[in-house]
Amino acid sequence: MSNNSGVISIGFDNFVNFQKVVAVLTPSGSGAKKRVSCAKEDGTLLDAAMGRKNRSVIVLENGYVILSALSPETIAMRARDEEDDE
Repeated sequence: MSNNSGVISIGFDNFVNFQKVVAVLTPSGSGAKKRVSCAKEDGTLLDAAMGRKNRSVIVLENGYVILSALSPETIAMRARDEEDDE
């Protein structure tokens, strides 16, 4: 999706405004695990993996955490492609 809006696909017809992203983490790290746990307790966890294995944890500036089945590398590549299109 390239419409100069900063919105990128994170898989399964789910999109995120990449300008609001603070970090894209691998879910195996202790920091990411803690973020996911806290977000689950707070009700700020969004699961965009559609039942698939979580391969990345996306942290937004408003505190929401999104789980995605795409790898952090794929998400970063899509963000770079979106920047190049602007």
